[in-house]
Amino acid sequence: MLTRRAALATLLATTVLRPAHAQSFPSRTITIIVPYPAGGPTDQVARQIAPKLAAKLGQSFVVENVSGGGTNIAGQRVARSAPDGTTLFVHNLQISANVALYKSLPFDTEKDFLPIAMINSNPLVLVGRKTLEAKTLPELVAWMKKNPARMGHPGVGSTGHLATALLAQALGVEVTHVPYRGSAPAANDLIGGQIDYLCGNLGAAAPLIIGKQVKAIAVLSRARSPLMPELASAHEQGLTGMDVTTWTAIFLPKGAPRAIVDKLNEVTQATMETPVIKSRMLEIGVTGVAPDRRSPEYLAKFVEDEVARWEGPIKSGGLQVD
Repeated sequence: MLTRRAALATLLATTVLRPAHAQSFPSRTITIIVPYPAGGPTDQVARQIAPKLAAKLGQSFVVENVSGGGTNIAGQRVARSAPDGTTLFVHNLQISANVALYKSLPFDTEKDFLPIAMINSNPLVLVGRKTLEAKTLPELVAWMKKNPARMGHPGVGSTGHLATALLAQALGVEVTHVPYRGSAPAANDLIGGQIDYLCGNLGAAAPLIIGKQVKAIAVLSRARSPLMPELASAHEQGLTGMDVTTWTAIFLPKGAPRAIVDKLNEVTQATMETPVIKSRMLEIGVTGVAPDRRSPEYLAKFVEDEVARWEGPIKSGGLQVD
């Protein structure tokens, strides 16, 4: 039986070159499937790069939000799409975590998606409602041991759900989970004080933190983030095992010609190096990755490593979803 790495490497290596497809690509509109509602960080990234990809390929792009099912509805849609390069999947860490999170999936993560390129990598951040008494992680633990905490997240099985559940386990506290359909509505309720805290993308949360609409408590990583260097990490505040870093990457359905994989990687690499995209990514709080981390081969290995990294915490924490 092939290992995950071997399976992904084989998938890339055996993707056949089909001259007719390669020469005509792209002959019609390309749809980018985002497995979250509009407005969230993954959606924002997709909508920023889509016009640039369109200009470089000379074809129109459409971003379609297919939310629900812990991103598995969108995953199934992409897995069943024609492998002609006209359906792209912009996903994040959750595509790896779902392998262990769900006891069964309507697709095979290792075989049904072709890696194209990683786009960015960002730590999650723990933020509380602005009226929350706690200002640090130790203060939050003390507060939660005396008060019933309402923990919001973007939906069952989401990256935010995994982060908040793992955080509660690590802190040794019990909380009430409040699921939403996406990060934007969860953030709105945090601002309104309907929930006490949530774990979200640092880039998306930064404007809310700066605007004092929410209270930043910790970056959920071992080191501080260059996006907000003044904010202490969970590691610094005593939670040494916590490291939740999300990322965004582009995939294709299996079976696409290697020539299309290479072309899409080429234009993605060029797009991410353009000054306007670099500037816009910083504005929305996204940290791009180095060019050597954008190859299909790198992404294939990275996804395999992420699957292995999340398997233990999800299963030991009893986070699996039927």
